[in-house]
Amino acid sequence: MAEVNQMVVVGNRGKKVRSDCYVELQLTNDGGVAIELKSKVEVMFGKANRKLIRDIFDFFEINNAKVYVEEGGALPLVIAARVEAAIKLLLKSDKDYLLDMIDENKNQTDRSDHRISRLYLPGNKPSMMINAGIHQPNGIILDLEDAVAHDKKYETRFLVRNVLRGMNFYGAERMLRINQIPMGLDDLDFVVPHFVNLILIPKCESANQIQQVNERIDAIKKEKNIDYQIWLMPIVESALGVIKAYEIASASDNVVAMAIGLEDYTADLGTKRTDEGIESFYARSQVVNACRAARIQPIDSVFSDVSDMEALARNVQVSKSLGFDGMGCIHPRQIPVIHQNFAPSEAEILKAKRIVDAFIKATEKGLGVVSLGTKMIDPPVVKRAENTLNMAISLEMVPSNWHDTFEA
Repeated sequence: MAEVNQMVVVGNRGKKVRSDCYVELQLTNDGGVAIELKSKVEVMFGKANRKLIRDIFDFFEINNAKVYVEEGGALPLVIAARVEAAIKLLLKSDKDYLLDMIDENKNQTDRSDHRISRLYLPGNKPSMMINAGIHQPNGIILDLEDAVAHDKKYETRFLVRNVLRGMNFYGAERMLRINQIPMGLDDLDFVVPHFVNLILIPKCESANQIQQVNERIDAIKKEKNIDYQIWLMPIVESALGVIKAYEIASASDNVVAMAIGLEDYTADLGTKRTDEGIESFYARSQVVNACRAARIQPIDSVFSDVSDMEALARNVQVSKSLGFDGMGCIHPRQIPVIHQNFAPSEAEILKAKRIVDAFIKATEKGLGVVSLGTKMIDPPVVKRAENTLNMAISLEMVPSNWHDTFEA
């Protein structure tokens, strides 16, 4: 039990803070629960927000406390996360105050889903999460690692948990970057039960780290009696990680992609990252080769200059030429540039159509061998052609019924 009058503070406030709230909480000896709410939307939502705060205190059976909440248009899921975090900083409790999960966030994703773009969002800034999905990235990453200050990490876990439950991702894969192992293992308790689709493991340097994550996931699933697929995407960010790329990529069946983080990698080398990427050519090639050998998706690093779209386009073209399937982004304006430049060319689409068409015709005839002209086509080539067409379909470059009108 916390000491009476001990104060905890969570959340954010200030002139530039939007869609968030700030909470000061003290336990008292008597007087009930005194709620002071300063709100920019008092007229419309003040009454509802006070009821929400009081319901949370009732849920945790707190009868004597003083709470000050300052909010700037925060959603109920944000207010609930901030208040609960404050309570749990003072009290030990195994109870979780969970708002209803929306139906849109109950879907699972597939191993072969396109991950051309993944948009990083700081886990402690709800204003950046609202409607992020309307920019149509393939994945949205709620970041608990580099984007969150150390003293904010605990309270941020409650926020990303509530976002997974109640914020519409508009079809984007729901991703979360945990902290570096071993701290990141504790992050899993807050996200595994709440339909996260994919977990990114930063600064990964061994298969053992993958195994540790999966062991914790399995334990949580067993405890919570849940059974749905959670994919993993380790991020290689050091010289050692690059050397062990294949070991990491092939560590588990639920590893579906592996990314490289070039900011940390070049820092580890003691060199400067450049737009030309000469200093990272070996590492990027190593990651692509390891991923292809392990039959998973290679994903390139983010491009940090959000103002230079031409440099980004050139970087994406190089990335594609090296064999990457996608890359990260740190601003929504980067998403269309990434999609446009990773998109297959007309020649690539035509070649893919011919390969898939030949495969379909051979299958219809019951042939065990597929050929195109004088060349034999093996299953990996067909699969890659199918992936090219699926990407073209997802980017609306060809209709989904392309084969009905295709003439080889």
